[in-house]
Amino acid sequence: MDPIPLPLVLACAPSDTPEDTLPEMLRACAAAGAGALAAPLPPDPLLPAEESARIALVQEAGGGRARTAGVLAPPEKAWEEVPFEGLVDLYAQRARALAGADLLLVEGVQAMAQARAALLGVRQAGLTQPLLVVCRCDEEGRTPSGGDVLACGIVMQGMGAAAFGLRCPDPGVLEEQLARLRQYLDLPLIAGAGEGGCAAHVPAWAAAGARVFLSAARPEGVSTLAGALEGVDFSAFPPVERDPDVIPCASETEARFITPDVDVGETIQCSPNLLEDILTAEEESPVGALRIAILEQDDVDLFAQEQYAIRDALCLWSDVPELLEAALRVYQGRAFYDGTAGLEPEVLDRLRRTYGLILL
Repeated sequence: MDPIPLPLVLACAPSDTPEDTLPEMLRACAAAGAGALAAPLPPDPLLPAEESARIALVQEAGGGRARTAGVLAPPEKAWEEVPFEGLVDLYAQRARALAGADLLLVEGVQAMAQARAALLGVRQAGLTQPLLVVCRCDEEGRTPSGGDVLACGIVMQGMGAAAFGLRCPDPGVLEEQLARLRQYLDLPLIAGAGEGGCAAHVPAWAAAGARVFLSAARPEGVSTLAGALEGVDFSAFPPVERDPDVIPCASETEARFITPDVDVGETIQCSPNLLEDILTAEEESPVGALRIAILEQDDVDLFAQEQYAIRDALCLWSDVPELLEAALRVYQGRAFYDGTAGLEPEVLDRLRRTYGLILL
């Protein structure tokens, strides 16, 4: 699949757009400078055939000038009510119906599990389109579930998202949070542009790393946004200088940073006291990271139940590839491997590509 052309204006039709006016509106947005178009999410889930027809409608409206974006979102509150693997299945089911899209947009992310399930669901569906992930963000840089958006970005980058970004009602806060993401992420950032007055903020968002700009699919707004982008000299922005020894990790809610010589402390065994052991290690004996051993399937189940309590960087240890993968799948963060279990390089590389496992 071709890479995303950058910078990109992605016009997303408002949810209240009448079906009979949608094609005309999208055609006008493509003519106004949108590089990608997306139909609104319907209030009720569509059948696969209906979803495919909707994608075909957007493709026709683009007329070869704009790419087609398929929007991925589970039913409201599904991330709270459905077990994680069920959430993966929901995303996979919807992704299959979007197979004709040029790129996929995971919109309105409220929690880390939502974002991870989307990536895993797309892979489960066998799709290879570029995946763009957008989190809701408050003035503190937190998602509605309380997680740090930087933590989510670190995980999304590790799992292979093509771009990551934010929707934030305050343009100044959006600029601040994009700049924070840019210090640690290498992938293009996404700015969730508002409908009114956003053009004035485009240069600042671009300087903060934004390369994809979401806009409500109204031709006048798209035209203004595209015009603002034409005045931005992206080549003038200096690259971010990073310390190569600082490695971003993440728990479910917090960004954490380690170095290659990180102290992992004593290995924690998965026992009925796992929650207490995690809290003790983090609160009473803080070191650079935790190391948790996964030695049998029961350990995976215990780890899945208690992993929400982890705040520090996590080293997952197992000498059984299947058990390590099972633990990585349920962990709602980005873990690292310290190289001491003797696993084969090809196994570790697959786990790195699929789950973002960091190899020290």
